[in-house]
Amino acid sequence: MKKSRNLLSELGYSQHEIDKKISETFYSMFYDGTERIYHPVGEDMGYIEDTGNVDARTEGMSYGMMICVQLGKKEEFDRIWKWSMENMYMTEGENAGYFAWSCKPDGRKNAHGPAPDGEEYYAAALIFASHRWGDGEGIYAYSDWAKTILRDCIHRNEPGSKPGAAMWTADNHLIKFVPGCPFTDASYHLPHFYEIFADNCDDRDRDFWKKAAAASREYLHIATHPKTGLCSDYANFDGSALKKSFNPNAGLHYSDSYRTVYNIALDWSWNKADPWQPGECRRVQKYFEDAGENWDRVPHPDGTLTEERAMHPVAIKATKAAASIAAIDGASDDERELAVKLVREFMDMPPRTGNRRYYDNCLYMFSLLMLAGEYGEY
Repeated sequence: MKKSRNLLSELGYSQHEIDKKISETFYSMFYDGTERIYHPVGEDMGYIEDTGNVDARTEGMSYGMMICVQLGKKEEFDRIWKWSMENMYMTEGENAGYFAWSCKPDGRKNAHGPAPDGEEYYAAALIFASHRWGDGEGIYAYSDWAKTILRDCIHRNEPGSKPGAAMWTADNHLIKFVPGCPFTDASYHLPHFYEIFADNCDDRDRDFWKKAAAASREYLHIATHPKTGLCSDYANFDGSALKKSFNPNAGLHYSDSYRTVYNIALDWSWNKADPWQPGECRRVQKYFEDAGENWDRVPHPDGTLTEERAMHPVAIKATKAAASIAAIDGASDDERELAVKLVREFMDMPPRTGNRRYYDNCLYMFSLLMLAGEYGEY
């Protein structure tokens, strides 16, 4: 089993300290009466709330499942999965086989379109659950459902397949922002998951997922700035920032973008398939360090600052600390010192409180698991 590097232990943190921080963070997210984002429903369901928008999103639901399978929390995993299947999974129309990206807390759909980052996290979490706990029946036949999701993501409008647009392009093997659109999102590119998909999908699709892993690794080279390491929130398939979008921040290094660097770091920690990755992580860390007191100003990918302040400052700090699991490899003395400093600052930083805590604290937990050597490929 592949696991992330336990950098916290290497830096002198005791296992008791590490376990305590993970346990306290999980409790605050799932069971603290004031700060939780997880809500049990009835006897066998539960959902993750985006507290800033007061809804449940496939992003957060699949994140919740990934957190739970990493920590061995089967009850919470199954509750979130059942809520997803009962309320988000679509069986009719052009998006049949996908999950509605947003629902109200009572389960009513806010939209009937999917967001591919939810599907890829659902599939990975289900594969890990199958390996960790074994398959059950019905919706708890985890491996069967992972294969179904992966099949429906890439096979559409074929004999025996569902209608509508695929989530990955057939020609360049790159994930789309939403099915049918001509652009992508750098933070959606998870080659470390695609390697797992290749080993756990239908036999006919193994080559596709291997090619997707290679394509996404190559894509991240052109989607990130060569000096700052920053990417835009949304981008064209040639790597250039998307300028025209419903999202006014699409061309900026904004909320989605923060995930990109720790995805790269985790891929390096698990696979070490691309020697470019540690340097990319160091570039991002250096950019934010050099920004000084302006570190929370929203930048363009080239580092040019806007007047806007980041909506998710805890997410920025957490993800650039998590990047240290890759950045520290091959680092100079100064680069290593910065990587270590960022980890220590993260360990002294509590999770976010208040109504915007959902996104920050999901990325906080993933970063903590990465640094603790507890984010594994089950």
